[in-house]
Amino acid sequence: MKLDILNTAISRRRFLQVSGVTGAAAAAGLGLEQVTGQVVTDAKATAAESKTVITKNVCNQCPARCGVDVYTTDGRVHAMYGSLESPISNGKLCPKGYLGAYILYDPDRFKGPMKRTNPKKGRDEDPKFVPISWDEALKTVADRLNALRDKGESHRFALLFGRGWGASDAGLLGTFGRVYGSPNAAIGHSSTCADASKKAKRLLDGNYDYNAYDYANTNYMLIFGASFLEAYRPYNNNLQVWGHIRTKSPKTKVTAVDVHWNTTISGADRALLIKPGTDGALALAIAHVILTEGLWDRNFVGDFKDAVNRFKVGEATLNPADFNEKWTKGLVEWWNAELKDRTPKWAAGITTIAERDIVTVARELATTKPAMVLFERGPTAHSNGVYNGMAIHALNALIGSMYAEGGLMNQMGVPYGKLPVSSDDFMDEYAKSDDRKQYPRIDLVGKDWLMASNQIQAIPAHHLAGKPYKLDTILFYMTAPIYSAPEARKWEEALQTMYVIDTSPFPGETAMFADLVLPDHTYLERLQDAPTYPFQGWPMATLRVPAVKPLYDTKVFGDTLIEIGKRIKGPMGEYYKALGSTENVIKHLAKGFEDKPGTNSVNSFESWKEKGVWYKKPYLWRQVRGEFYEWDGTGYNKPMKPEDVKAKLLKTKSGKFEFKSSYLEDEHYAEYVHEKTGVPLERVGFPQWVEPKFYGGGDLHFISPKVALQAEGRAGNLPHATTIAQPVVGGKKTIYDGDRVRIKSEVGRIEAIARHYEGVRPDTVILPNILGHWAQGRWARQNRLPTGSASEVIVNKSEPISGLASYYATKVTVERV
Repeated sequence: MKLDILNTAISRRRFLQVSGVTGAAAAAGLGLEQVTGQVVTDAKATAAESKTVITKNVCNQCPARCGVDVYTTDGRVHAMYGSLESPISNGKLCPKGYLGAYILYDPDRFKGPMKRTNPKKGRDEDPKFVPISWDEALKTVADRLNALRDKGESHRFALLFGRGWGASDAGLLGTFGRVYGSPNAAIGHSSTCADASKKAKRLLDGNYDYNAYDYANTNYMLIFGASFLEAYRPYNNNLQVWGHIRTKSPKTKVTAVDVHWNTTISGADRALLIKPGTDGALALAIAHVILTEGLWDRNFVGDFKDAVNRFKVGEATLNPADFNEKWTKGLVEWWNAELKDRTPKWAAGITTIAERDIVTVARELATTKPAMVLFERGPTAHSNGVYNGMAIHALNALIGSMYAEGGLMNQMGVPYGKLPVSSDDFMDEYAKSDDRKQYPRIDLVGKDWLMASNQIQAIPAHHLAGKPYKLDTILFYMTAPIYSAPEARKWEEALQTMYVIDTSPFPGETAMFADLVLPDHTYLERLQDAPTYPFQGWPMATLRVPAVKPLYDTKVFGDTLIEIGKRIKGPMGEYYKALGSTENVIKHLAKGFEDKPGTNSVNSFESWKEKGVWYKKPYLWRQVRGEFYEWDGTGYNKPMKPEDVKAKLLKTKSGKFEFKSSYLEDEHYAEYVHEKTGVPLERVGFPQWVEPKFYGGGDLHFISPKVALQAEGRAGNLPHATTIAQPVVGGKKTIYDGDRVRIKSEVGRIEAIARHYEGVRPDTVILPNILGHWAQGRWARQNRLPTGSASEVIVNKSEPISGLASYYATKVTVERV
């Protein structure tokens, strides 16, 4: 018997009560009008009576960048569909894509800039917001930033951002900090997202990025903790491609590895429920089988000079000189240092996966062509995350899937035009001075965290301790670590002693601690570019076009940032005056399409608006049976030189896929990894097994996965999404279905309702971080169980190489209340 800890119980009765729907209206079902109070007319009826306008927009509810056709009549949105122009949407949306109008018409939205009048801050404190003008709000921010600069304390301003969309918002952030003179503007959320997977790939193939995948042409997928049918990018297109690959001939075979029975595992051919944190051991054993049985792709990897397989269990150390390497480096050294002892029997004892299943998966993966291996935060949000990721990614090289048809590749960039001015020309002596360099980032990236990109989860503790200093002013855009970061309550303590600026359109947890709210538009009101996350490799940029005029006195964040910049004294102000607005920025970006028109003929700002997307097919490079070719206009016919492969694809020191990372041969980095992980210096560069560490003092692994309709709690105030959340969670035998339970670790405790679910390992408790809001709006607040977010009990420990928050390394106790 397992335990399901998920309260989806907004009952129909309660659902209708909070919506103000009773009687006959309830019998008719709940619709947009009842939820929002907005009058919504029937799409078909009004089409004949009024002019219906279709606008190209881009969904904002996950990172997928799905193109959306928004239908408006008389200025009101009444329908949304996937855009046929979008290669991601293809006329379709996932279930949450259709809920966009509920976000636009959310009755709890901020209606304009707000100023806090209650100096006390806390969960139970009313901010007592009062409305102010944009002029007053922008002047307030600029005055604070100018004052900090005048005192030589610009480093005490931080700008934290989450999932920025493009050059017209996130693309402006780093420039803002550079010309202002703060190392903390901007710090991204990547350390609470998936930095470890990107770092693992950087160490082996030289690309610090997510991969693009040729799903449609693959015949085998081995998925490690990637939630392919729940939240993996791009989710909508994944659902579409799943239908294709599972019905084509031959059908794509799928093996899914996870700690609980989710939609992906339910749809797979084989499910492997693995012990948390041990994915790397499984991958190493699979590699061991591939080598000992001679199943590696010789065209890509290489072979022994005499073509005799010497990878044998119990054999003496092999001589690397006996192996002719093709597009890989260090395979024999990796075998000698690590793989020769990583047998299926060894891995079975660590992972709890049966030895026979490990052997079967290894054989299937290596002999089914083409094949691919993908992974995400499931294996990497642990103390051994980068090494887990390296072991998994190494399988893609062994089976020859790198840049092959049906394999994986790297995403090409978008050929945007240049901005109207260069920020380099507006750097004053203050911003360029050596005095600025004495102040490290508040998260100590580049100092204590040599190889990390961000450490957003470290900020509250550093601020409270004054290490390296205390922040004065902090601005949040598209991120809410007060709800989602480990030890989330630490943010509540820290934000009491900072001047807080929030830019969310909604009254979320951050806003409850904010001194000033500068509300963004919702996505159906924005003009905003959005280059694709890695998709199918070829470049693509979507454009979010406003479907309606702003309902309230809000401002798109890019314009808010530009307007603040205009009010900073000196050259910085002149720079932002020259930029003008996000519309001007986007028009300059679109000039890049004039020389490089898209496959869909988009070649200007106006045509981009009309179609909502620019893209240029095909992907330019392909590996075929161990040879690399470039597209010549008719096919992959142009052979590539090794130096071209190194410059464009395998960007390592050797220009090959490295089983021993040259990046970690650098003495500086090697010493750092050795000190952080305890791995001997001579071994730091190999994919290898490192025992995971667990924190929290409990006896049950605590895992907070994503689910389809509520990726990270962003849909907390969408009642439809909450009522149909999937119960894919679980725990231990002594708790009974329906019990109220307390989940606790050494850093926090929350209460929830238990529900038995057989699809979870008996040593694991699952609680998606989607509920437990104490702000965000009426529907988010009224769902009082769990009593807090899952993050409140997650210990704030980070993967030592990448700095990724170890979300899945906490162990908790569960007790009946």
